[in-house]
Formats: sequence, structure tokens, C-alpha cells
Amino acid sequence: MEYMGDERVKFRIRNLNFFYSTTKALSNISMDINGQCVTALIGPSGCGKSTFLRCLNRMNDTIVGTKMEGEVLLDDEDIYAPQIALADLRQRVGMVFQKPNPFPQSIYKNLAFGPSVLGLTNNRSELDELIERSLRQAALWDEVKDHLGDNALGLSLGQQQRLCIARVLAVEPEVILMDEPASALDPIATGRIEELIGVLKEEYTIVIVTHNMQQAARVSDFTGLFWLGELVEFSMTKSMFTRPQNQLTEDYITGRIG
Repeated sequence: MEYMGDERVKFRIRNLNFFYSTTKALSNISMDINGQCVTALIGPSGCGKSTFLRCLNRMNDTIVGTKMEGEVLLDDEDIYAPQIALADLRQRVGMVFQKPNPFPQSIYKNLAFGPSVLGLTNNRSELDELIERSLRQAALWDEVKDHLGDNALGLSLGQQQRLCIARVLAVEPEVILMDEPASALDPIATGRIEELIGVLKEEYTIVIVTHNMQQAARVSDFTGLFWLGELVEFSMTKSMFTRPQNQLTEDYITGRIG
């Protein structure tokens, strides 16, 4: 496995093993994730992609009986070190889930919650500006600017997912993790999310889990293939999809297995 070895690297993962009780879900994962790029994780269901994604902001910590071995460095700082504050980590590394999960509150309150808890703004005017900026970044402002007091659950699924992305952006993260963010959406809404990913990578590091290989090819700069808890191949997306180095990668990409 080749590593980037320069200042562009946001995450350095070394020899990561992960266990659910006695079951080993990830085995000896080592990779570098570049900043301001999109890294896609592909592979069949149950191969460890989402588990690995949750290792990057320690969301697996909430599951009883799990254990992680190895190193996960964010800007060369070990995120599993005892002194790491989880609230700070999850502000820096936000998560967008497979199914939209807006709070059953107004659009405005959905976006105001995180910044208010974290004290990111000093007054209502600053909060209003932050909410507008987040909605604009998520390509949702023009659709909801006159309806900020409406319940977020009244939005379409695609709008709800962009609202959830805006909610992550509102706490000013550095990294956005996306766990199959378009799998529950129709093709038009999926296209909007993919366009949004292309815009957001100019400012953020994005790691996306997807079962859709065409989506990985469209949106990502780097791709990693997971198989039975192992990282089979990791390279620039164009290289992986045109000149895979591993026979298993070629078989999966061409549909012969998986």
C-alpha cells in the first residue's frame, strides 16, 4: 500500500483492527485520506465499509463490546488518545447517514441546534447568517428560505438529506463522512447530492460509502475496495476503474463477483 506522505493528508490510518466482541470486522487496514478530496469506499454488504467510516469519528464507541486496535490520526493527532474530547472530534468530523434524519422541528431549529450548543455564534444575527450560509452550501436555501419555520419532516426525502448535510455544515466541520447518502433517494435527488459533493470537496474532506460503483466513479478522487473486512485495493479512482491492480478488484468492478 502506497501512502501520500505530504501535507495534503488529512487522515492517516495504520494497522487498524476492529472487533465486535470476538468477531473481527476489520483486519489490518492502512491508508491515507487526502484533504479536500472525495474518497469512496466500495464493496459488498457486510464487508466493513460502514464500520471503517464510523472509526473515523469514533461513533463505534457507542456500541457495547467493540474494540479498536491501531492508529487513526487526524492532522497527525491520534483521535483514540485518552485526552481527545469526543464532542470536539465529532464537530470536526461530521456524519451524514443513509436515511435522512432531520429533527421533528422547524428547518431553522434543525440548523440552529448544533451551533447553539457549541457556542459558535454570539447573537441571533450571527446565527441567522450561519444558517443561511449552511443552506446555501447545501444548495437548499432558495427552496426553503421562505419556509424556515416549517417542520423539516414536510420536506421531500432529497431535501431532507440536503438539510442533514446543511446541519453538518452548520457546525463548521473539516471532514464530512457520508454513509450511502443517496441510497434512499430517487435519481434526480441522487444527482443533486452528487453535484453537491463535487462542490463541497473544494472546502471539505469527504469520505463516502457507496454500493453504487458508478457513483463512486462519478464523485470520487480515490477509491478503496473492502472485502471481508480487508482493504483489497486503494488508489486513484480513475486508475482503479481502468487499470485495477488486483484480480479481485477487477472481478468486483466488472460484476463477475459481488
